[in-house]
Amino acid sequence: MPSPHGRDPGKTRERLLAWVTTRLPHARDIQMSKLSAPGPTGFSSDTLLFDLSWREGEDRWQQQLVARIEPSGFRVFPHYDVGRQFRVQRQLWKSEVPVARMVWREDDPEIVGAPFYVMEQVSGRIPSDNPPYHLGGWMTEASPEEREAIWWSGLEALAAIHRLDWQERRLGILGREDPKLSSLEGQLEDYRRYLAWASQGRPQPTCEAALDWLVRQRPKEPEPLRLCWGDARIGNMVFRQGRCVAVLDWEMATLGNPVQDLAWWIFMDHHHSAGCDAPRLEGMPDREATLARWAELTGLPPRHVEYYEVFAAFRFSVIMIRIAQQLVFYELLPEDSSFESDNTATRLLASMLGLSAPGAAHPSTRANPP
Repeated sequence: MPSPHGRDPGKTRERLLAWVTTRLPHARDIQMSKLSAPGPTGFSSDTLLFDLSWREGEDRWQQQLVARIEPSGFRVFPHYDVGRQFRVQRQLWKSEVPVARMVWREDDPEIVGAPFYVMEQVSGRIPSDNPPYHLGGWMTEASPEEREAIWWSGLEALAAIHRLDWQERRLGILGREDPKLSSLEGQLEDYRRYLAWASQGRPQPTCEAALDWLVRQRPKEPEPLRLCWGDARIGNMVFRQGRCVAVLDWEMATLGNPVQDLAWWIFMDHHHSAGCDAPRLEGMPDREATLARWAELTGLPPRHVEYYEVFAAFRFSVIMIRIAQQLVFYELLPEDSSFESDNTATRLLASMLGLSAPGAAHPSTRANPP
């Protein structure tokens, strides 16, 4: 898939190198490699990889770095704050949660066209989203024992997020602005606005019915308030020798009931298998074992997990509306594509709620988009 951000790599490299020079005032002979993209791993941000080397005194230094740039073109999310992501990951450094080390942050959009941050690269492998890892990529070639180790190690990292003392780590920036709303109430309102923005006036019957159900059925009793990663899945983790060595992509992070992360973890794996007409890979632990292990690791009961699985399917369906529009915008899907309302996510959502199917299967929507 070509870059959806239309960035000129030569000009971006030139400007980034000039900016790095200001961040290393005592360095000389600064060298930067060509910029490269990590592959078709996401739609919501612009990620660039590069190597940097320089001399300081008698020593030669070298780093492999990643620049995450706020999208300046077609946006999947209505709001995107790389500064917030930088602060979250910086506060998580040297905690139980494995994250990349944050290096620099830049809020001035004039440098490369949008605010960005730079972090260290973490070597390892990431399970594929395109194709979904149950269908293709290196996970299909791994042994059942390695797949099981990856699943459990990823879940251990997820549980570490949920055990974390977010107040001690000064992560109150993720809380709700309106103290009258619970985390769930606030998120439902956020996604109501997101759905209205993404729909552009077009009916989205599956998502609209799901939102009504979620509002009516939401748990009424107080829920635990923990750090929630947001996009909790092994496709957002770096693994090395079966161990999770970095948790990536904190753009959906919030404070809330951590069961929502657990449910997203389970739903996304279900989407990447049954949702794409693929059997789960041998060795991957099942839903019940996953729920039990998470409860053991966190000391929390996975209450209302079925509710939060619907919430996960709904949220992903809203995101898919924008991804479909992005693919049309960049001429990767035809304008008359039904993918916006009829895709793997909306079909699963309709099935979970006993709703009518969004529509007949279309060849272009049998799995994740290109």
